[in-house]
Amino acid sequence: MKEVVEFIKKEKIGTIKQNVSLKNYTTYKVGGIARIMVFPKNVNKFILLMKKLKQEKVKYKVLGYGSNLIFSDDDYNGVIIKLDLLNEVKIKDTIITADAGVSLVKLSYKAYKEGLTGLEFASGIPGTIGGAIFMNAGAYKSDMGYVVSEVKVLTPELKIKTLYNKDLNYKYRDSFLKQNPEYICLQAKIVLRHGDKKLIKELMESRRQKRLLTQPLEYPSAGSTFRNPENDFAGRLIEECGLKGYQIGGAQVSAKHANFIINKCNATANDIRNLIVYVHDKVKEKTGVDLKIEQEFVNWE
Repeated sequence: MKEVVEFIKKEKIGTIKQNVSLKNYTTYKVGGIARIMVFPKNVNKFILLMKKLKQEKVKYKVLGYGSNLIFSDDDYNGVIIKLDLLNEVKIKDTIITADAGVSLVKLSYKAYKEGLTGLEFASGIPGTIGGAIFMNAGAYKSDMGYVVSEVKVLTPELKIKTLYNKDLNYKYRDSFLKQNPEYICLQAKIVLRHGDKKLIKELMESRRQKRLLTQPLEYPSAGSTFRNPENDFAGRLIEECGLKGYQIGGAQVSAKHANFIINKCNATANDIRNLIVYVHDKVKEKTGVDLKIEQEFVNWE
């Protein structure tokens, strides 16, 4: 790892941090220590870094806002790559081109200010464009698959390639990138429509108020824990099983919304994982429904 650090400094890859607590980079506020965290200054430096990591067979993880990941409490003996500095946005008529590190929430508000409609669903989703493209983030019966026309990716062979909507295989909370994580999103082209700014603002505000009333936003979480089964709601099933408010260590099934597991009181990553598994197993045992976990577990091997 010392050689990797020296390489990053010598090649001026970007900002480097060492021995970083992942609690500060995940919305659950849990996780161990990452040996190295790098913020590449541009795509070319990112590719140079990736070549080095692959040559040296160093473990790595590209991290957005950490809003859908659960890192274990163990140290991450590899390199965490943050693409925050890839954050350019260009708007031409109804087409937005946004880099992977752009905030999804900020982009939705930028679209509103331009009088563009179609991205209102994203105004409450904490994440980056890269992460949203990866997991096909969505809400209110819409998702990235409805608005993304093409994505510029880095392939496993470290070539830049354009994938079109038809190539991305978008499904509910799923995509080609999620099934093929060696492909890394660099940039996305989003196609919206002209709309009434007043109506766009009213819709975003009403949804914000609804989130405040129905979601435990005052506690660290990763949003919805489980995918909604077809024609049903995960929260309803969890509540039906009497699990609302159930707690393991510092992790709790939210008393406000049963499909949110929250870090109520200094929870460990282990507390959260154990509670997710417990809820999953209880729901399956009592209802027969095999809930799909939305979050990704990292560094649990």
